[in-house]
Amino acid sequence: MRFLVILHIYNMKHLVVFTGAGISAESGIKTFRDSDGLWETYDIYEVATPEAWRANQALVLGFYNARRQQLKTVQPNAAHTLLASLETHFKVSIITQNVDDLHERAGSTSVMHLHGELRKVRSDTDPNYIKDWGYNDVELGQKCPAGGQLRPHVVWFGEDVPKMPEAEKLAETAEIFVVIGTALNVYPAAGLVHYVPKSTPVFLIDPQPVATNRPYTHVKEKASVGMKILKDQLMKDYTY
Repeated sequence: MRFLVILHIYNMKHLVVFTGAGISAESGIKTFRDSDGLWETYDIYEVATPEAWRANQALVLGFYNARRQQLKTVQPNAAHTLLASLETHFKVSIITQNVDDLHERAGSTSVMHLHGELRKVRSDTDPNYIKDWGYNDVELGQKCPAGGQLRPHVVWFGEDVPKMPEAEKLAETAEIFVVIGTALNVYPAAGLVHYVPKSTPVFLIDPQPVATNRPYTHVKEKASVGMKILKDQLMKDYTY
């Protein structure tokens, strides 16, 4: 029996999944680019750039405090839980543009957050000081031991994406690559698909077509419906 378990693990395909705002939208988290999205209420340059932070820290903290409080009230949806369930049959690595914790709460064990995590904070003077913060608000005057104001641990527009090299290497190892809920128009993250080996099948779950010159199988459904369809196909074609 132990030999069969080891053989099963050895034969698991490496499934790399790249997720965007669309997978969390069904949980009630607003996306930035929808007609009723967050940018309809907030100016991007006032809440999500280094310049905004320097100009009005209280406004930026308030914006992310509100997002953190909303996150506390929502739950993973079927797309998240179906992804987590695939770990029984595949080696699953998730790369996400999302700053929410819904993948983890659904049970996924390997999640890389390209754009940071809403439930963490860091110092605005020491990028290496990162602290778990839960769903609590961050207030002006709350500082790291060295005296730097705590700020959201998110990558703002105009900032580097420190985990991109790691994500690119992970994409290079994909034996199956899945894109869920992103239009592949936010760079540098959108360029990940170009690091996937040419022999690797690519699947895209999104109601709308995506502009990429990489051939892919398109599941034209929202994330939860599309994941059910895709899981059935993956189980049929890639498990033993």
